[in-house]
Amino acid sequence: MESQRDLSLVPERLQRREQERQLEVERRKQKRQNQEVEEEKRDFFTAAFARERAAVEELLEGAESVERLEEAASRLQGLQKLLNDSVLFLAAYDLRQRQEALVRLQAALAERRQELQPKKRFAFKTRRKDAASSTKVGAAPGIPPAVESIRDSPLPHKAEGDLGSSWVCGFSNLESQVLEKRASELHQRDVLLTELSNCTVKLYGNPNTLRLTKAHGCKLLCGPVSTSVFLEDCSDCVLAVACQQLRIHSTKDTRIFLQVTSRAIVEDCSGIQFAPYTWSYPEIDKDFESSGLDRSKNNWNDVDDFNWLARDVASPNWSILPEEERNIQWD
Repeated sequence: MESQRDLSLVPERLQRREQERQLEVERRKQKRQNQEVEEEKRDFFTAAFARERAAVEELLEGAESVERLEEAASRLQGLQKLLNDSVLFLAAYDLRQRQEALVRLQAALAERRQELQPKKRFAFKTRRKDAASSTKVGAAPGIPPAVESIRDSPLPHKAEGDLGSSWVCGFSNLESQVLEKRASELHQRDVLLTELSNCTVKLYGNPNTLRLTKAHGCKLLCGPVSTSVFLEDCSDCVLAVACQQLRIHSTKDTRIFLQVTSRAIVEDCSGIQFAPYTWSYPEIDKDFESSGLDRSKNNWNDVDDFNWLARDVASPNWSILPEEERNIQWD
Protein backbone atom coordinates (compact mmCIF):
# COMPACT_ATOMS: atom_id res chain seq x y z
CA MET A 1 0.00 0.00 0.00
CA GLU A 2 2.77 2.39 0.90
CA SER A 3 4.59 1.78 -2.43
CA GLN A 4 1.39 2.25 -4.42
CA ARG A 5 0.73 5.55 -2.60
CA ASP A 6 4.31 6.70 -3.38
CA LEU A 7 3.89 5.71 -7.03
CA SER A 8 0.68 7.69 -7.31
CA LEU A 9 2.56 10.75 -6.16
CA VAL A 10 4.98 10.51 -9.10
CA PRO A 11 3.79 12.83 -11.85
CA GLU A 12 2.40 11.03 -14.88
CA ARG A 13 4.87 12.86 -17.11
CA LEU A 14 7.82 11.32 -15.24
CA GLN A 15 6.32 7.87 -15.55
CA ARG A 16 5.89 8.33 -19.31
CA ARG A 17 9.46 9.59 -19.63
CA GLU A 18 10.74 6.54 -17.76
CA GLN A 19 8.77 4.23 -20.03
CA GLU A 20 10.19 5.94 -23.12
CA ARG A 21 13.69 5.66 -21.70
CA GLN A 22 13.29 1.95 -21.12
CA LEU A 23 11.91 1.44 -24.63
CA GLU A 24 14.87 3.32 -26.08
CA VAL A 25 17.26 1.15 -24.08
CA GLU A 26 15.55 -1.96 -25.47
CA ARG A 27 15.68 -0.62 -29.04
CA ARG A 28 19.38 0.11 -28.77
CA LYS A 29 20.00 -3.32 -27.30
CA GLN A 30 18.07 -4.99 -30.12
CA LYS A 31 19.91 -2.89 -32.70
CA ARG A 32 23.28 -3.96 -31.28
CA GLN A 33 22.20 -7.58 -31.32
CA ASN A 34 21.03 -7.29 -34.93
CA GLN A 35 24.31 -5.67 -35.94
CA GLU A 36 26.25 -8.45 -34.24
CA VAL A 37 24.20 -11.07 -36.10
CA GLU A 38 24.78 -9.28 -39.42
CA GLU A 39 28.51 -9.07 -38.74
CA GLU A 40 28.60 -12.78 -37.88
CA LYS A 41 26.76 -13.60 -41.12
CA ARG A 42 29.18 -11.46 -43.16
CA ASP A 43 32.20 -13.01 -41.47
CA PHE A 44 30.87 -16.51 -42.11
CA PHE A 45 30.09 -15.67 -45.75
CA THR A 46 33.50 -14.09 -46.36
CA ALA A 47 35.34 -17.11 -44.96
CA ALA A 48 33.11 -19.67 -46.70
CA PHE A 49 33.24 -17.88 -50.06
CA ALA A 50 37.03 -17.55 -49.96
CA ARG A 51 37.44 -21.22 -49.01
CA GLU A 52 35.12 -22.53 -51.74
CA ARG A 53 36.51 -20.16 -54.35
CA ALA A 54 40.05 -21.39 -53.64
CA ALA A 55 38.84 -24.99 -53.89
CA VAL A 56 37.19 -24.35 -57.28
CA GLU A 57 40.28 -22.57 -58.61
CA GLU A 58 42.50 -25.46 -57.49
CA LEU A 59 40.22 -27.99 -59.20
CA LEU A 60 40.20 -25.97 -62.42
CA GLU A 61 43.98 -25.53 -62.46
CA GLY A 62 44.58 -29.26 -62.11
CA ALA A 63 41.53 -30.53 -63.98
CA GLU A 64 42.98 -33.32 -66.12
CA SER A 65 39.85 -35.46 -65.96
CA VAL A 66 36.14 -35.04 -66.48
CA GLU A 67 35.53 -36.11 -62.86
CA ARG A 68 37.58 -33.24 -61.42
CA LEU A 69 35.91 -30.82 -63.79
CA GLU A 70 32.44 -31.97 -62.73
CA GLU A 71 33.46 -31.61 -59.09
CA ALA A 72 34.53 -28.03 -59.86
CA ALA A 73 31.19 -27.38 -61.59
CA SER A 74 29.29 -28.78 -58.60
CA ARG A 75 31.23 -26.68 -56.08
CA LEU A 76 30.84 -23.62 -58.29
CA GLN A 77 27.09 -24.14 -58.25
CA GLY A 78 27.24 -24.33 -54.45
CA LEU A 79 29.26 -21.11 -54.40
CA GLN A 80 26.57 -19.39 -56.46
CA LYS A 81 23.90 -20.62 -54.03
CA LEU A 82 25.93 -19.28 -51.11
CA LEU A 83 26.03 -15.86 -52.76
CA ASN A 84 22.32 -15.95 -53.60
CA ASP A 85 21.46 -16.75 -49.99
CA SER A 86 23.60 -13.86 -48.73
CA VAL A 87 22.47 -10.96 -50.92
CA LEU A 88 20.26 -9.41 -48.22
CA PHE A 89 23.13 -8.56 -45.85
CA LEU A 90 25.94 -7.88 -48.33
CA ALA A 91 26.90 -4.35 -49.33
CA ALA A 92 26.47 -3.50 -53.01
CA TYR A 93 30.25 -3.30 -53.59
CA ASP A 94 30.88 -6.69 -51.94
CA LEU A 95 28.05 -8.25 -53.96
CA ARG A 96 29.46 -6.87 -57.19
CA GLN A 97 32.96 -8.18 -56.47
CA ARG A 98 31.65 -11.68 -55.71
CA GLN A 99 29.43 -11.73 -58.79
CA GLU A 100 32.37 -10.77 -61.01
CA ALA A 101 34.48 -13.49 -59.39
CA LEU A 102 31.77 -16.05 -60.23
CA VAL A 103 31.61 -14.85 -63.84
CA ARG A 104 35.37 -15.37 -64.17
CA LEU A 105 35.13 -18.85 -62.67
CA GLN A 106 32.29 -19.76 -65.04
CA ALA A 107 34.42 -18.62 -67.98
CA ALA A 108 37.40 -20.64 -66.72
CA LEU A 109 35.17 -23.70 -66.34
CA ALA A 110 33.94 -23.35 -69.92
CA GLU A 111 37.53 -23.06 -71.18
CA ARG A 112 38.65 -26.18 -69.32
CA ARG A 113 35.73 -28.12 -70.76
CA GLN A 114 36.81 -27.11 -74.25
CA GLU A 115 40.41 -28.10 -73.51
CA LEU A 116 39.34 -31.56 -72.37
CA GLN A 117 37.42 -32.11 -75.61
CA PRO A 118 40.04 -31.45 -78.33
CA LYS A 119 38.42 -33.75 -80.88
CA LYS A 120 35.11 -32.02 -80.54
CA ARG A 121 36.70 -28.62 -80.96
CA PHE A 122 38.57 -29.79 -84.09
CA ALA A 123 35.33 -31.10 -85.61
CA PHE A 124 33.64 -27.84 -84.66
CA LYS A 125 36.19 -25.80 -86.61
CA THR A 126 35.86 -28.05 -89.63
CA ARG A 127 32.09 -27.68 -89.60
CA ARG A 128 32.49 -23.93 -89.35
CA LYS A 129 34.75 -23.90 -92.39
CA ASP A 130 32.26 -26.00 -94.36
CA ALA A 131 29.44 -23.69 -93.32
CA ALA A 132 31.41 -20.67 -94.51
CA SER A 133 32.04 -22.36 -97.88
CA SER A 134 28.38 -23.26 -98.34
CA THR A 135 27.39 -19.69 -97.50
CA LYS A 136 29.56 -18.38 -100.30
CA VAL A 137 28.17 -20.87 -102.82
CA GLY A 138 24.58 -20.51 -101.74
CA ALA A 139 23.33 -19.91 -98.23
CA ALA A 140 20.09 -21.42 -96.99
CA PRO A 141 17.11 -19.19 -97.83
CA GLY A 142 15.90 -16.90 -95.09
CA ILE A 143 19.16 -17.02 -93.09
CA PRO A 144 21.18 -13.78 -93.38
CA PRO A 145 24.95 -14.12 -93.84
CA ALA A 146 25.46 -12.16 -90.62
CA VAL A 147 23.72 -14.91 -88.66
CA GLU A 148 25.86 -17.61 -90.26
CA SER A 149 29.05 -15.69 -89.52
CA ILE A 150 28.39 -15.36 -85.79
CA ARG A 151 26.68 -18.68 -85.14
CA ASP A 152 29.86 -20.70 -84.61
CA SER A 153 32.39 -17.99 -83.86
CA PRO A 154 34.67 -18.17 -80.82
CA LEU A 155 34.23 -15.35 -78.33
CA PRO A 156 37.42 -13.21 -78.41
CA HIS A 157 39.24 -11.98 -75.33
CA LYS A 158 37.42 -8.96 -73.96
CA ALA A 159 37.62 -6.26 -71.34
CA GLU A 160 36.20 -6.49 -67.82
CA GLY A 161 32.43 -7.04 -67.71
CA ASP A 162 32.32 -9.42 -70.64
CA LEU A 163 31.17 -12.98 -70.44
CA GLY A 164 34.24 -15.12 -71.00
CA SER A 165 35.90 -16.96 -73.84
CA SER A 166 33.74 -20.00 -74.52
CA TRP A 167 31.89 -20.62 -77.80
CA VAL A 168 28.96 -18.37 -78.69
CA CYS A 169 25.96 -18.32 -80.96
CA GLY A 170 23.59 -15.48 -81.77
CA PHE A 171 22.60 -12.76 -84.22
CA SER A 172 24.27 -9.54 -85.36
CA ASN A 173 23.66 -6.50 -87.58
CA LEU A 174 19.99 -7.17 -88.40
CA GLU A 175 16.92 -4.98 -88.66
CA SER A 176 13.14 -5.62 -88.50
CA GLN A 177 13.35 -9.42 -88.37
CA VAL A 178 11.90 -12.22 -86.22
CA LEU A 179 14.82 -14.38 -85.03
CA GLU A 180 14.67 -17.71 -83.18
CA LYS A 181 16.95 -20.34 -81.73
CA ARG A 182 15.76 -23.66 -80.37
CA ALA A 183 16.87 -25.57 -77.28
CA SER A 184 19.19 -27.88 -79.24
CA GLU A 185 21.12 -24.84 -80.54
CA LEU A 186 21.34 -23.04 -77.19
CA HIS A 187 21.97 -25.63 -74.51
CA GLN A 188 24.71 -24.32 -72.20
CA ARG A 189 26.15 -22.08 -74.92
CA ASP A 190 26.91 -18.37 -74.63
CA VAL A 191 24.50 -16.20 -76.64
CA LEU A 192 25.67 -12.91 -78.17
CA LEU A 193 23.16 -10.48 -79.68
CA THR A 194 24.59 -7.25 -81.03
CA GLU A 195 23.57 -4.30 -83.21
CA LEU A 196 19.93 -5.29 -83.66
CA SER A 197 17.17 -2.82 -84.52
CA ASN A 198 13.39 -3.39 -84.26
CA CYS A 199 13.84 -7.17 -84.07
CA THR A 200 11.99 -9.82 -82.11
CA VAL A 201 14.31 -12.50 -80.72
CA LYS A 202 12.99 -15.74 -79.19
CA LEU A 203 15.47 -18.03 -77.48
CA TYR A 204 13.89 -21.34 -76.44
CA GLY A 205 16.07 -23.39 -74.13
CA ASN A 206 18.79 -23.05 -71.51
CA PRO A 207 21.84 -20.94 -72.48
CA ASN A 208 24.83 -20.55 -70.19
CA THR A 209 25.11 -16.76 -70.57
CA LEU A 210 23.36 -14.04 -72.57
CA ARG A 211 24.75 -10.71 -73.77
CA LEU A 212 22.73 -8.01 -75.56
CA THR A 213 24.55 -4.93 -76.85
CA LYS A 214 23.67 -1.99 -79.08
CA ALA A 215 20.03 -2.98 -79.52
CA HIS A 216 17.22 -0.52 -80.25
CA GLY A 217 13.47 -1.10 -80.26
CA CYS A 218 13.86 -4.87 -79.84
CA LYS A 219 11.84 -7.51 -78.02
CA LEU A 220 13.91 -10.32 -76.48
CA LEU A 221 12.33 -13.43 -74.97
CA CYS A 222 14.71 -15.92 -73.41
CA GLY A 223 14.42 -19.17 -71.48
CA PRO A 224 16.31 -19.68 -68.19
CA VAL A 225 19.98 -18.61 -68.34
CA SER A 226 22.22 -20.64 -66.02
CA THR A 227 24.48 -17.75 -65.04
CA SER A 228 24.60 -14.13 -66.22
CA VAL A 229 22.65 -11.77 -68.46
CA PHE A 230 24.47 -8.59 -69.51
CA LEU A 231 22.93 -5.56 -71.29
CA GLU A 232 24.86 -2.62 -72.68
CA ASP A 233 24.06 0.39 -74.88
CA CYS A 234 20.41 -0.59 -75.43
CA SER A 235 17.30 1.57 -75.71
CA ASP A 236 13.52 1.22 -76.08
CA CYS A 237 13.62 -2.56 -75.65
CA VAL A 238 11.39 -5.10 -73.92
CA LEU A 239 12.99 -8.18 -72.37
CA ALA A 240 11.81 -11.32 -70.59
CA VAL A 241 14.80 -13.06 -68.98
CA ALA A 242 15.44 -15.52 -66.14
CA CYS A 243 18.97 -15.78 -64.73
CA GLN A 244 21.22 -15.90 -61.68
CA GLN A 245 22.43 -12.34 -62.10
CA LEU A 246 21.61 -9.36 -64.32
CA ARG A 247 23.87 -6.39 -65.09
CA ILE A 248 22.76 -3.41 -67.14
CA HIS A 249 25.11 -0.68 -68.42
CA SER A 250 24.41 2.48 -70.42
CA THR A 251 20.84 1.52 -71.23
CA LYS A 252 17.66 3.63 -71.24
CA ASP A 253 13.87 3.39 -71.60
CA THR A 254 13.77 -0.41 -71.36
CA ARG A 255 11.24 -2.73 -69.69
CA ILE A 256 12.52 -5.98 -68.18
CA PHE A 257 10.32 -8.87 -67.08
CA LEU A 258 12.73 -10.58 -64.74
CA GLN A 259 13.38 -13.76 -62.77
CA VAL A 260 16.67 -13.40 -60.90
CA THR A 261 18.04 -15.25 -57.89
CA SER A 262 20.51 -12.53 -56.83
CA ARG A 263 20.04 -8.78 -57.31
CA ALA A 264 19.94 -6.86 -60.58
CA ILE A 265 22.58 -4.16 -61.05
CA VAL A 266 22.15 -0.98 -63.12
CA GLU A 267 24.87 1.52 -63.94
CA ASP A 268 24.75 4.65 -66.12
CA CYS A 269 21.11 3.88 -66.93
CA SER A 270 17.79 5.74 -67.01
CA GLY A 271 14.15 4.82 -67.52
CA ILE A 272 14.58 1.13 -66.64
CA GLN A 273 11.37 -0.59 -65.48
CA PHE A 274 11.09 -4.02 -63.86
CA ALA A 275 8.28 -6.58 -63.56
CA PRO A 276 8.14 -10.33 -62.80
CA TYR A 277 9.07 -12.82 -65.53
CA THR A 278 5.92 -14.02 -67.33
CA TRP A 279 7.05 -15.60 -70.61
CA SER A 280 6.30 -19.29 -71.04
CA TYR A 281 6.61 -21.97 -73.70
CA PRO A 282 6.39 -25.79 -73.92
CA GLU A 283 9.16 -27.54 -71.94
CA ILE A 284 10.16 -24.38 -70.03
CA ASP A 285 9.93 -26.44 -66.81
CA LYS A 286 12.53 -28.82 -68.21
CA ASP A 287 14.79 -25.90 -69.11
CA PHE A 288 14.49 -24.42 -65.61
CA GLU A 289 15.49 -27.76 -64.14
CA SER A 290 18.48 -27.95 -66.49
CA SER A 291 19.54 -24.39 -65.64
CA GLY A 292 19.76 -25.01 -61.90
CA LEU A 293 17.79 -21.83 -61.12
CA ASP A 294 15.55 -21.81 -58.06
CA ARG A 295 12.12 -20.84 -59.44
CA SER A 296 10.80 -20.12 -55.95
CA LYS A 297 13.33 -17.31 -55.53
CA ASN A 298 12.83 -14.13 -57.53
CA ASN A 299 14.40 -10.79 -56.54
CA TRP A 300 13.05 -8.95 -59.59
CA ASN A 301 12.38 -5.75 -57.62
CA ASP A 302 15.62 -5.77 -55.57
CA VAL A 303 17.90 -3.58 -57.70
CA ASP A 304 21.26 -1.94 -56.99
CA ASP A 305 22.04 1.31 -58.81
CA PHE A 306 25.78 1.95 -58.70
CA ASN A 307 25.17 5.61 -59.60
CA TRP A 308 22.81 6.18 -56.68
CA LEU A 309 24.26 5.80 -53.20
CA ALA A 310 21.46 7.34 -51.11
CA ARG A 311 19.80 4.48 -49.24
CA ASP A 312 16.85 6.49 -47.92
CA VAL A 313 15.82 7.92 -51.31
CA ALA A 314 14.74 5.77 -54.27
CA SER A 315 16.90 5.87 -57.38
CA PRO A 316 15.36 7.93 -60.22
CA ASN A 317 17.00 5.66 -62.81
CA TRP A 318 14.76 2.61 -62.37
CA SER A 319 11.23 1.86 -61.21
CA ILE A 320 8.58 -0.85 -60.88
CA LEU A 321 6.43 -1.27 -63.98
CA PRO A 322 2.78 -0.61 -62.99
CA GLU A 323 0.63 -3.74 -62.95
CA GLU A 324 -1.79 -2.34 -65.54
CA GLU A 325 1.14 -2.12 -67.99
CA ARG A 326 2.37 -5.70 -67.52
CA ASN A 327 -0.22 -7.47 -69.67
CA ILE A 328 1.91 -8.13 -72.75
CA GLN A 329 1.05 -10.65 -75.46
CA TRP A 330 4.41 -12.30 -76.03
CA ASP A 331 3.41 -14.33 -79.10
